[in-house]
Amino acid sequence: MNDWPEGWNDDNRGGNRYGQGSASDRPESARAMPHVQRPVPPQQPAPSQRRPAPPRQRQVPQQPGGYDEGPQYDSGYNTGQVYGGGNGSGHGGQGGGPGDGGYVQGRPAAAPDWRRRIKIGALVLVVVVLGVSIGTYFWADSKLKRDVDLSKVIERPKSGDGTNYLIVGSDSREGMTAEDKKKLHTGSAEGKRTDSMMILHDGGDGPTLVSLPRDSNVEIPSFVGSESGKKYEGKGRTTKLNAAYAEDGPELLVRTVEFNTGLHIDHYVEIGFGGFAQIVDAIGGVELDIPKAFKDKNSGADFKAGKQTLNGEQSLAFVRTRYAFAASDLDRTKNQQKFLAALANQTATPSTILNPFKLYPTMGAGLDTLVVDKDMSLWDLGQMFFAMKGVTGGDGKSMNMPISGSTGGNLVWDKAKVKQLVEQLNNDEKVTVSDN
Repeated sequence: MNDWPEGWNDDNRGGNRYGQGSASDRPESARAMPHVQRPVPPQQPAPSQRRPAPPRQRQVPQQPGGYDEGPQYDSGYNTGQVYGGGNGSGHGGQGGGPGDGGYVQGRPAAAPDWRRRIKIGALVLVVVVLGVSIGTYFWADSKLKRDVDLSKVIERPKSGDGTNYLIVGSDSREGMTAEDKKKLHTGSAEGKRTDSMMILHDGGDGPTLVSLPRDSNVEIPSFVGSESGKKYEGKGRTTKLNAAYAEDGPELLVRTVEFNTGLHIDHYVEIGFGGFAQIVDAIGGVELDIPKAFKDKNSGADFKAGKQTLNGEQSLAFVRTRYAFAASDLDRTKNQQKFLAALANQTATPSTILNPFKLYPTMGAGLDTLVVDKDMSLWDLGQMFFAMKGVTGGDGKSMNMPISGSTGGNLVWDKAKVKQLVEQLNNDEKVTVSDN
């Protein structure tokens, strides 16, 4: 009995297919499979010639906005960022805190290393300070006028202990206008002469400042002309000390001082009228205590007694005044010592040295008019400056060259005291000689 629907038989249901439970008593024949041609793959280049495949770009679904833009949700899509694991481990050990479940975009910023920053800042500061200091040194050193050649001085005495500076204030009007000359009461004389002369000894027992009155009676020794190179023999001629400078300049002045004292001069420093006034104005004036009022029409001085701050014009008048005093040049030298020591003391202060608006104008004003010897360095000049300050600070002594009398208007030195003074300076001993 055929249970298949009408029109159907074993062939209709695929009874001729092998293994299908055919009811036929003959075995099913094997099906012939059609031949399929497999495509030949294209020839691949050698591994060394292959170009690396570009990195696959994974499309990252747009993430919800910031935490402050409303409710957040977890899309379930991991973009490579680290999600909190609730146990602090997370993926790669960077999970959030326990139970936070939040997602971290990266490691938290490390705390700033203040020690390292301070060290770097200090190093930069040191480099800047050194750079400025070195630059200032070479700038100032280049401004020194090294016009005096002490190698031209002949028959020099032996050097002693310490350093001896011959400090000269000249009446040079170089660089001054007619208005400046009138204002400063300098006159209009041509050339230049010495208006003040001092020996500053800087040694281990404190500085000593010795004024040489311009009217001192001295012998002009044999010398070699600074310009001509010709030797002039000494004839025992005596004259005022400032005449030596007028005759052949700084070299003959040094030669005359050394011959008449026996003291070796290591360095020469000279400053003119204009530069002196400019230095005072650059530091804002110099405070002095003037014990007694005085006036002098020749220098323009007009001072009341008491403490007061002198500007450049007043300072120049103060150190030049001589006719208002009974002892004339000797009283003037004492005022010069007092003023120069006060000038050095007030200039070498932090308010000047650490203030570039004061320091550079002061250095520029002084260095533009200073004349020094060829071996003088800026370091030597600084040593002289601080030695001058020490005279005011109580570490040293100031005095005039000891005087025994006068002849023909010239002041005669006390030879015995001068010899003792020079021995003490040469041996760098405490000076016990007085100028009385």
